[in-house]
Amino acid sequence: MELGNISQPVYGPGPEAPGSSTLGLVGMVRGCLRLVQPNALPVELIADFGQPQNDEAFREQIQELLLYELGFLVCMVVGLLFIILVPLKQGRRMGCRRRALWASVLLVSALVLAGNVCAFVSNTRFSQAVYGTFPNVNGTLGNVRTYLASIPQQINFIVDSSDVPLDHANRSLQDIGPKLGGMIVLDIRSSTDGALASLQSLLQGMEVLAAAFGSITRNVSLDSLAFATNFSTIPGVEQQLEALRDVSDSNVAADLEKVNSTLDMIPAKVQEQSQDVVTETQDKLGLIRQEIRSLQEQLPLLDGEENIGAFVRNAMLVLEEYREPIIALDGLRWRVCVLLCCMVLLVVLCNVIGLLLGPLGLKESVLPTQRSSLSHAAGNFFMAGVGFSFIFSWLLMLLVLITFVLGGNIYMLVCESWRSQQLFQLLDTPGVIPGFSLSELLGQKGGTANFSEMYRQCQRDAALWQMLHLDQSVSLDELLNISQYTGEISTAFEKMNVTLSPISLLKQSQKDMLLNASRAGQPPNFTLTLEQLDQNVTQESLLELAAELEQLADKAGEDVKEDLKADAVKLRELDKEMQTSFSGPLQSLKENIHLVQSRAAHIEAQTEAALDKATESQEFLERETTNIIKNETWAFLEELLDFFETYISWAKSRLTGDVARCKPIAQTFDSMEAITCDYILDSLNTFWFSLGWCTFFLLPSIILAVRLAKFYRRMDIADVYRNEALEMPPMFNFYKIPRPSTRH
Repeated sequence: MELGNISQPVYGPGPEAPGSSTLGLVGMVRGCLRLVQPNALPVELIADFGQPQNDEAFREQIQELLLYELGFLVCMVVGLLFIILVPLKQGRRMGCRRRALWASVLLVSALVLAGNVCAFVSNTRFSQAVYGTFPNVNGTLGNVRTYLASIPQQINFIVDSSDVPLDHANRSLQDIGPKLGGMIVLDIRSSTDGALASLQSLLQGMEVLAAAFGSITRNVSLDSLAFATNFSTIPGVEQQLEALRDVSDSNVAADLEKVNSTLDMIPAKVQEQSQDVVTETQDKLGLIRQEIRSLQEQLPLLDGEENIGAFVRNAMLVLEEYREPIIALDGLRWRVCVLLCCMVLLVVLCNVIGLLLGPLGLKESVLPTQRSSLSHAAGNFFMAGVGFSFIFSWLLMLLVLITFVLGGNIYMLVCESWRSQQLFQLLDTPGVIPGFSLSELLGQKGGTANFSEMYRQCQRDAALWQMLHLDQSVSLDELLNISQYTGEISTAFEKMNVTLSPISLLKQSQKDMLLNASRAGQPPNFTLTLEQLDQNVTQESLLELAAELEQLADKAGEDVKEDLKADAVKLRELDKEMQTSFSGPLQSLKENIHLVQSRAAHIEAQTEAALDKATESQEFLERETTNIIKNETWAFLEELLDFFETYISWAKSRLTGDVARCKPIAQTFDSMEAITCDYILDSLNTFWFSLGWCTFFLLPSIILAVRLAKFYRRMDIADVYRNEALEMPPMFNFYKIPRPSTRH
């Protein structure tokens, strides 16, 4: 009985990554965040936070939370100082050499440009991630819906598979005559076939023996010849022939054929006598079908499927509702971030132009008050870059600070704790998410659902029954209990009464006749007859007589010579004719004599053996026929009930091991983690990291650009000098080396 395998649904592909890739930058950001926040997720603190407590306990919670966020707080303080102090910062120190300053400004500008490029890429990647979030989430939730839809389909497959044993059982009942009757006939024939074969072989042997005796009783004579063989010495076999012909004329063979006919009629009798039981059993099969189909309403898997399905549908509706506003808002965000990146790019561009124009327009021999317009423009570009830096750097740092605090904290709280599975412990804590109960969502009573364990089991592709531990609350033995109906079927078969026509192999008179025939059929003594049959047919040899006539013809005169030779030829022809006429029958006579001698020697033993087998078979039938009917009826019943036992065992194993394999659920959570962490948060974090990188290097860019600008800008006064004793080596400290300085 083939019950088939449960087919698993086909799911869509996983979430697609954004087009641009910043793996190296992502690694740097994650390393930076782990450095800023090396502490593990405070599960107990988050679970207890906000619960009604006294003031001292609340202060302790605040202290623990501040300690956990210490790294982020330090970074926030640094950022706030930058935001406050940069607009107030002014400096007038200028003492480094021009070339060193030029190289330094070039290096810093290159670093700022690299950070700005990364910010551009991260900004674009973030928009791609936001835009791709909706199809990715819809695809992921679509896989969840496919998974949920497969649960009732798989359960229906198990329930519908009950038609297989039911159909097998129904066909067996409809064919109970050939099946049960055939089983009974097979058992009976295991005893009777040997006896029947022996008796039929015995009858065939007696027929052959009778035919051989019949061929021996013919008369052999030939006029005008004196035979050397005395055929009158052949003993008579009329007595043996009569005994064997009595067996042939009896109805033994017909009675044996009647036994076969009786056995062949057993299936029809079983079919006729079991109709009431078949009808009653088919009614019970209908009740079993109803009982199994009620499984669809009683399985708790379907309750959880409905709850989760409604949750997924609501999530997809909410996602679709906010799709356009979120995309529009992200478009605005993208433009603002691009504008800020362009401001940074403007600073880099001013520095690059200054670096290009400065060396081209500067001449060493020209006084600072007489510098060229090209050199003066280079200095102005440097100062313009400084001005733009003062104007926008605090805004950049403000944006970096906000996105750093949000993106960094969310990444560490969600993504890192997800990968370390600390977040699972938090989700397993009741009341952490207000109004959310995993047990209620899954339709479990008692709140025993454990997210961590469920996730690990789903990663191993466990069935939903195992993952939810439904065996602790639901008994499949009770749900699939059909013992009441199988017991009633067994009771119905106990009432079935199959009676067979009596089977008699041989009557006692037939046994006596066969035994007497085997004894009376013994042949007489054929020894003398066989000796005479080996001699010539005639007293003298005709060929010798022909030879003597030919010799006389040679001695006789011409008048009788031809006559003698003609007589010799006739004798030879006569001898040939006699050999042709008598050799075949005489040879056949000898063969028949040998045949009856050989067959008759074993016919009595064969008869006794066949009669013994017939007696044993008859005794077996009289003793065991009732038991055979009973045993084969129970064997048929066991085969019938075994269909359902096999199905019940298969259904249990499929429900607990194959229905709703939950690896797609684990993949769904992994996909949501990838969408949230690898795409959105990584893009956000790389953006603030890149922008913070630019903002950080704007400080040395301001200082170096201001100092370098004084080497290229045209001065108003050239006779103001300043002591550089602290800037020169000790050997020059004896002299006052003036250097130009601006005066306002």
